[in-house]
Amino acid sequence: MRIDIATLFPEMCESVYTKSIVGRGIKNGYIEIYSHNIRSYTEDRHKNVDDKPYGGGTGMVMKAQPIYDCVQAISAQHKERPRIIYLSPKGETLTQKKVAELAKESGLILICGHYEGVDERVLEELKAEEISVGDYVLTGGELPALIIADAVARLQKGVLPNEDAYSIESHYSGLLEFPQYSRPEVWRDRKVPEILLSGDHKEVVRWQREKSLEETKKKRPDLFEAYTQRKISEIWEKFVAEKSPVITDNTSFRAVPLTKEQMKAVLRGKCTAVCDKTDLRQGEYIIFTSELKIPRCIAVVTKTNENTVYFKTVFKYKGENND
Repeated sequence: MRIDIATLFPEMCESVYTKSIVGRGIKNGYIEIYSHNIRSYTEDRHKNVDDKPYGGGTGMVMKAQPIYDCVQAISAQHKERPRIIYLSPKGETLTQKKVAELAKESGLILICGHYEGVDERVLEELKAEEISVGDYVLTGGELPALIIADAVARLQKGVLPNEDAYSIESHYSGLLEFPQYSRPEVWRDRKVPEILLSGDHKEVVRWQREKSLEETKKKRPDLFEAYTQRKISEIWEKFVAEKSPVITDNTSFRAVPLTKEQMKAVLRGKCTAVCDKTDLRQGEYIIFTSELKIPRCIAVVTKTNENTVYFKTVFKYKGENND
């Protein structure tokens, strides 16, 4: 993959992407990153790349011509049409999902604005999409461009040692990463969790998964809610795909969390009341989840009375985090 950064400060960009992991990736031929000075393409004899904005106001606006000619020159060096991105606080907010999408492209051209921005006409002419790295304003697009370049580069095959180097990290799966520890085992009276010293790989993975969920729930409840809702939708869709003759658009369901002991009983097929949802009705479907809202199975209510709900387990989810 090739990434080109169109900027007024190429040295600033080069001082970052030529170092550390990305720098080694470039040296070893896994990724190409170049920076280009927009000023080199201006037709102004004083080498100016900006001018006063029409309509008045403070600051200056970068002119269309040098940006357009710079991007056209870069595009000519690509075998396939590169994806053109303008770094802008008005753009779509960058996410890990967006990074993964960009990482599949053969080439990217990242345009760095400055001053009060760039002439809108050049963005229209180039059909550039706009991406923002957050809801704040910086002095230029170089830092956002470097963020995208770094995030995309590390997903290229060979840049990191293996897929696990990024697949377990925060945001890759929609969750935050679990806590990490290193030597010594005790530091300032704080011990590494015993499970990480046990050598039991299955239990370590279980602990990491649970901590990842807990970290996300505590620090990013918005991500946690989106993740659990997505998982609940997934189990329902799998169930519908297999049981389509008995499911209609009007079929209702609700998610009910269980304790570990209750979940074990349900998964063993014990069909007794396990929740206080006395408003459940016969024929309604229940998606039973863990205490952290991860779906495990689906049951249908077979009978209810004043204080008791009876159900039958009809679908078990063979997904992640199923112990």
